[in-house]
Amino acid sequence: MKNMTHLFILFLGTLIFAVPSVFAKYPNRPITYQVPFNPGGQTDVEARRQQPRLEKILGEKVMVQYKPGGGGSIGWTNLIKQRPNGYFMSGINIPHIILQPLARGNAGYETEQLKPVAFFQATPIGLAVMKNSKFKTLEDLVAYAKKNPGAITCGGSGTWSGHHIAYLQFQKAAGIKMTYIPFKGASPSVAAFLGRHVTTLWGNSNNLFQHREKIRVLAYGTEKPFAPMPNVPTFKSKGYNILASIDRGVAVPPRTPASVIKTLEKAFLSISRDPEVRRQMLADGFIPLEMDSQQAAAYIKSKVVEWAPVVKEFKK
Repeated sequence: MKNMTHLFILFLGTLIFAVPSVFAKYPNRPITYQVPFNPGGQTDVEARRQQPRLEKILGEKVMVQYKPGGGGSIGWTNLIKQRPNGYFMSGINIPHIILQPLARGNAGYETEQLKPVAFFQATPIGLAVMKNSKFKTLEDLVAYAKKNPGAITCGGSGTWSGHHIAYLQFQKAAGIKMTYIPFKGASPSVAAFLGRHVTTLWGNSNNLFQHREKIRVLAYGTEKPFAPMPNVPTFKSKGYNILASIDRGVAVPPRTPASVIKTLEKAFLSISRDPEVRRQMLADGFIPLEMDSQQAAAYIKSKVVEWAPVVKEFKK
C-alpha cells in the first residue's frame, strides 16, 4: 500500500509537470494574434492599434502574424488547427466567415468552429472610381455597363466576401454585367485600383475616406449616408436595396475554455470602450463596435440565417 501511495504521488507530480497550463495563471507567455490578410488592411490596422494596449492589460507580449489568402480562409483554416489554450487568436470578418463555408462547401473550416471573443470594428462598403473617371454618378456607370457588358473591371478583397457579394447583388439589381477581380486583401485591391489596373473598387469606408481626394465614391451600402462623407449617396437612395458592411472581431480555436475567452473578451472590450481608441477609429473612417462573446455568437448565428438564401441564389 505504501508503494502504491508513492506511485500515485509520483504520477500526480508528473501530470502537473506535463500540463502546467491547466494550473498556471492565464496568460503566462506570449500570445499570437493572426491577421488573415495582407499587412495594411483594416484587420491589421486594428490589430496594431490593439497590440500595445493588449500587452498592457494582459501583461504578456502579443505578436502579430500574417496568414493571407483565400479572402481570409487560409488563416481561419489555420486557426482551427491551433491548440485551444488561448495563445493563438485570429481576426475574423463578417460576412466572410459565413459566406465562404456556405458557398464553397469545403472552405477548410466551418463557421461554428471559430469561437468569437468580441467584435469591435465595422466598415461600410462603397463603390468607387477615380476622380477623373467618366463615371460621375452611379447612373453613368450603370448606363455604360448596359451598353458594354463585362467591360468594367471591379477590384475587391477575395471571393465570397462582403465585396464580392455586394458586386453580385448590384449586378443583379441594376441588370448589368461587370468583371470582378479578387485580391488577397483590402490593401492589394486598393493599390491595384489607385494604379488603374481596375476601373472601379468595391472598397471599405476607411480606405475610401483615406483616398477621398483622389477618388469618387458613387454609393455606400448603408441605410443612411456615411457620416464622414455625407454627400455620397447610398445604394438605397438610388433605388438599389443593397446594404454592405464588414464587421471585424477576433476569435479563438474550438474547445477554448470559457475562462480564457472571458479574459480575452474583457481585454478587447476595455480597448473598444477607450474614448481615445474610438476617436481614432472614427477619424480613420471606421465605425466602432462593442460586442462581447455571447453577443457575437448570437450575431453570427443570425447572419448565417440571413446570408444562406443569398448564397444559394448566386450559386445557381
